Amino acid sequence: MTELDTFPAPSPLSLTTDRLLLRQWIDADREPFATMNADPAVMEHFPAAMTHEQSDALVDRIIEGWGTHGFGLWALEVRETGRFIGFTGLSVPRFEAHFIPAVEVGWRLSKDAWGNGYATEAARASLAYGFGPAGLAEIVSFTATTNVPSQRVMQRIGMSHDPAEDFDHPRLEKGHRLERHVLYRISRAQWEASQ
Repeated sequence: MTELDTFPAPSPLSLTTDRLLLRQWIDADREPFATMNADPAVMEHFPAAMTHEQSDALVDRIIEGWGTHGFGLWALEVRETGRFIGFTGLSVPRFEAHFIPAVEVGWRLSKDAWGNGYATEAARASLAYGFGPAGLAEIVSFTATTNVPSQRVMQRIGMSHDPAEDFDHPRLEKGHRLERHVLYRISRAQWEASQ
């Protein structure tokens, strides 16, 4: 039995930070999420933009993941305006790599929400939930080597990078511009020491 087999644990309906609400998904999120996933700037570090149908299927998988694992990707909302700006949270990668099984902290925000520190703020709340109520021992994050903004978020939330652990993403063909990925990690002990 792995650490991931111990779920589902009780999951919160929402988390709040100074400026953000991390909450469960509602139907009204689907349209702005699809618009965001079709934006070439937002999807620059992914293999392709998503169709509306693909975006809706992703929402369905996210919602299903909450029931399976007891944690997941929260819809992200700016508290002051109530505006949906993307997602942040925890997920279980579904591919084979040297660090799997693992739990990943991840985020995707609409372009008009960039540059405000929202990803960092929400990712910190996700780590607190992961190492607190979810009881995880370690959380990872990974992205294409070209995605410097996300790597900066990983660094700001206290994750560490060992270049020896970088990997070729198995779902991308050899030579793809995004094939090479960096891996960041943080343990519960490292997180606790930073609090």
